[in-house]
Amino acid sequence: MNSVFRFVLGGWLAAAAWALAPAAAVAQEFPNRPITIVIPYPAGGTSDVLVRAISEPLSKILGQPVVIDNRAGASGAIGAQAVARAQPDGHTLLFPNNGLVIAALLGKQAGYDPIKDFAPVSTVSAMPMVMVANKDAPFTNLSELIAYAKQNPDKLNYATAGVSSYGNLATHVFAQQAGIKMIGVPYRGEASTTMAVRTGEAQVLLTSPSGTMLGLVKDGTLRILGVGSEKRSELLPNGQPIAEVVPGFKSEIWFGLLAPAGTPPAVIKKLNAAVAQVLADNAIRERYLGAGAIAQGSTPEAFAAMIRDDQQRFGEVVRKADIKAEQ
Repeated sequence: MNSVFRFVLGGWLAAAAWALAPAAAVAQEFPNRPITIVIPYPAGGTSDVLVRAISEPLSKILGQPVVIDNRAGASGAIGAQAVARAQPDGHTLLFPNNGLVIAALLGKQAGYDPIKDFAPVSTVSAMPMVMVANKDAPFTNLSELIAYAKQNPDKLNYATAGVSSYGNLATHVFAQQAGIKMIGVPYRGEASTTMAVRTGEAQVLLTSPSGTMLGLVKDGTLRILGVGSEKRSELLPNGQPIAEVVPGFKSEIWFGLLAPAGTPPAVIKKLNAAVAQVLADNAIRERYLGAGAIAQGSTPEAFAAMIRDDQQRFGEVVRKADIKAEQ
């Protein structure tokens, strides 16, 4: 081997080893202090239940305390901003849902970019949306609903918790893909929308599978028309996927962990492995099912793709429908 070539090759290998050394050291040292998971919503909600279920197991695996910090306000923007500006070392994480994307689309002053300002770690849970109808509605399944809407323009209405709510945007996506028109009837909060469909004030609702809603389905007051998961859901095994009638439709509320952009890949990998280990525990899976959610992890790359997909789909809806943030 030529001595010059050996010299160049040796230098290249030494440089490569030097470049890789810091990443390995970071992964080995992480975590070296408590990890804070910021929930950008008030205490007591679904996010709280899901995070607190995994905080202790994560702490045991990672060898450091996991602290929960509820920072609600501005549709989740306050908590998101705090994590986006945190030190990118893996010790401060965000636990958002799809609202992270929606708030950024509707709020010009959100103060963060859901793609550029965060490094996805893993999804943690998925909650398929459910389309329900009043028991006396003039349709009993999705095909009949679509036929009714086409035969009766401007007569099909749906309950919504607000123009900027996930359910409202998802309903817009459904109507666009089904080629029908639906009229939104606004109410304050998901509980009010469920009651509106129960009493017949509104005909249809696309919502998360709350205990109240499932109870009304069980007693026959509400009828499930379809679920937003691509395949049959273990939460609602008898619910027909909407995608079987409206190809390509998907509507699931995801929950996941994000780190600040710039967090070392070795740290992201270590966090992702810890989350996967926790979610593989049957006790955690059962606890999630009891909360109306499915334990569902992912690779960082798959989670990033989900966020980009939400931004594209909902961005298109916001532009076409000219949806503005509620004041």
